Amino acid sequence: MSLSVGIVGLPNVGKSTLFTALTKKEVLIANYPFATIDPSVGVVALPDSRLDTLSAISNSQKILPAVVEFVDIAGLVKGASDGEGLGNKFLANIRETNMIAEVVRIFEDGDIHHVSGAIDPMGDIEVINLELILSDAETVGKRRGNVERDVKRGDKDAQIEFDVLTRLLAHLEAGQLANSLPINEKEEGLVRQLHLLTMKPFLYVCNRKQGAFNLDEQNDERWQELLAFFESTGSEYVLVDAGMEHELMDLSDEEKNDFRREYGAQGSGVESLIRACYHRLGLISYFTTGEKETRAWTVPKGSTGPKAAAAIHTDFEKKYIRAQVVTFKDLVEAGSIAKARETGKLRTEGKEYVVQDGDVIEFLI
Repeated sequence: MSLSVGIVGLPNVGKSTLFTALTKKEVLIANYPFATIDPSVGVVALPDSRLDTLSAISNSQKILPAVVEFVDIAGLVKGASDGEGLGNKFLANIRETNMIAEVVRIFEDGDIHHVSGAIDPMGDIEVINLELILSDAETVGKRRGNVERDVKRGDKDAQIEFDVLTRLLAHLEAGQLANSLPINEKEEGLVRQLHLLTMKPFLYVCNRKQGAFNLDEQNDERWQELLAFFESTGSEYVLVDAGMEHELMDLSDEEKNDFRREYGAQGSGVESLIRACYHRLGLISYFTTGEKETRAWTVPKGSTGPKAAAAIHTDFEKKYIRAQVVTFKDLVEAGSIAKARETGKLRTEGKEYVVQDGDVIEFLI
């Protein structure tokens, strides 16, 4: 399945620098708003050391990892929902993604201009989220007006939709994201049809800078305010030094690790970001492996065998009979599929089996 993440934020918070570090694809980076006018797209492999292990066991000719598509979307500004800056174009680009990674600057550096003139992470979030909310409120309001005509004709289904849209519009007008409104499964289906920006999952990316005044390191009150927001809203966040990751992108893994150890960095922020996006969307990976290839397949958590098989080919779901499954851990301990079969670790599962992250599967159709 495709996984597309829109990287958004105010101008000059490090979006394009982060995008380049993620994808190793150079885009225009400049110290002024709208350096990136057209969205750049890059496909990034999900870091997963299990693939190398499985490939060694199967003596595979190639490895195909799960991938995440990142879209670098030009900086939003206040008034974007009314077309300020290049707002309408940017909002349309965000609408096409599966989730939003919102970059927030948490370092002070007088040489890098901030569009508001001061470092205020919560202020940045409020500006961005408000523009997305205002855009959604307009969409919901228009749909509600159309549905109201059907309600007056006595359409019961239209009444259900009208009621949830009324609640949703009030929720948005109160400054809340659509994804925080409690709704049932049927209502969610109706709302999903609108492709609202704030119905998407959010991940906040806190961009720090080596050697600068970082709000988290200083336990600054602005950082405390940010943490309180994350906790009260149940939001997920990751810490990334986009500038450092950009500098390291062309080095070998060993050189990167040496550099991070020297500067006391805690692992790769880029890898943490990619994994966090995967997790935020509720996705897992299962594997197929053999001499030809070892491959990771992306499916939603809770997928049954037939649904997981559809990731390979839609016909697999229809023709699914059963699957042979072994956990990654058991296969590594056994050393081969044949040995896993001999020891009873390779088992046969039917249509009701719920696939687990790390399962190694062969579908029998």
